[in-house]
Amino acid sequence: MHVFLCTHNAGRSQMAPGFFRHLAGDQAVAYCGGSEPADQINPSVIAAMAEKGIDIAAEQPKRWTDDMVQAAGVVVTMGCGDARPALPGRCYQEWVLPEPAGQPVEAVRPTRDNIEERVRRLLSELNVPTTDCASRHQAPTLRSSHLRQEPLDTRRSHHRNCRR
Repeated sequence: MHVFLCTHNAGRSQMAPGFFRHLAGDQAVAYCGGSEPADQINPSVIAAMAEKGIDIAAEQPKRWTDDMVQAAGVVVTMGCGDARPALPGRCYQEWVLPEPAGQPVEAVRPTRDNIEERVRRLLSELNVPTTDCASRHQAPTLRSSHLRQEPLDTRRSHHRNCRR
């Protein structure tokens, strides 16, 4: 299981598992959550994902839990700030992406496309086969610059638990 986290769980951290589930099918599991969940998913995010044939309209923002993070192989954070969970033995990645809140669909598209590219790279890194024809071109492996830098005493355990 892999988890995508952000503050409101209404935009970026909804698009990422939408792509993950679409591309991985039943080959891997992804969840998402926020530290301060919003009341609803950003309508521009729903529309931008629908343009890609991915329906996330029925999803609801939810709070992430320690159990969710503990069960995750990879924890991807997207602007959690100080609320980011810090559990030992997890592989953390910080994806710095623009916040789509309050943006029209035209402004959300570049973030959506960036998230799709990152999810494809993550799936490739995890050796998870994808279900679409665009995935036949192998995505580049993640560079160390995509990994969140942790204090030296915990960084080794994070890398050891990242599947390569």
